[in-house]
Amino acid sequence: MSAAATDISYTNLRLETVGHTAIVTIANPPANTWTAEGLRDLKRLVEALNADKNIYSLVIAGEGEKFFSAGADLKLFADGDKVVAREMARCFGQAFETLSNFRGVSIAAINGYAMGGGLECALACDLRIAEEQAQLALPEAAVGLLPCSGGTQNLPWLVGEGWAKRMILCGERVDAETALRIGLVEEVVKRGDAKQRALALAQQVDKQSPSSVTACKRLIQGARANPLATLLPVERELFIDLFNTKDQQEGVNAFLQKRPAKWSNE
Repeated sequence: MSAAATDISYTNLRLETVGHTAIVTIANPPANTWTAEGLRDLKRLVEALNADKNIYSLVIAGEGEKFFSAGADLKLFADGDKVVAREMARCFGQAFETLSNFRGVSIAAINGYAMGGGLECALACDLRIAEEQAQLALPEAAVGLLPCSGGTQNLPWLVGEGWAKRMILCGERVDAETALRIGLVEEVVKRGDAKQRALALAQQVDKQSPSSVTACKRLIQGARANPLATLLPVERELFIDLFNTKDQQEGVNAFLQKRPAKWSNE
């Protein structure tokens, strides 16, 4: 990995790598809450990973056995300071939008409670693996707030308007099996297995051309904001653009030669 990513310390975040995968652990016990500094550093960390051609995927998990992340510390909002609220909303939004726009595949390994901004972090990822004991919720309306870092937009895209309203408007908390049934997570695993399953998925990503993954992800996520017909021409143009990459030639020739591809991400 590039020195830019490894030689910098990140507030309440630990970074390690396994092969082409970056593993980010939210480490702010006891509940892995987000601070303004931690959110700014998440943004900085993802930007550094984007600049590292050897990184194809990102796994994010919570430290310990109980919490993925409980979101923001509500003590920050107790006195009704709008300046603090505006800064925290900005930090949350910029961090999770940067995470959502990570050029590779991001996977949330939900190892416990994912509440409020913790769930919004998982929603910003491409895939979500939940352990069987996980609990997921967006309870902001119960304390006079609302999900301000993508929750009201990303949740209905995944689970539909009805379940999004149950979780946001009614404050309904869902367990791992319900989350799987409604499409909030892609898989449920045994306690303690989320990170390893996420790493296994990341290894599948290694077999894909990084250039193709980036282009496909742009198109898939673009469908959220654009009518179908808008992105169909873009889809074709991005397909042609891949022919400017070394990975395109390597991928096709490796297939024809019946050998594993060796990606250069160029």
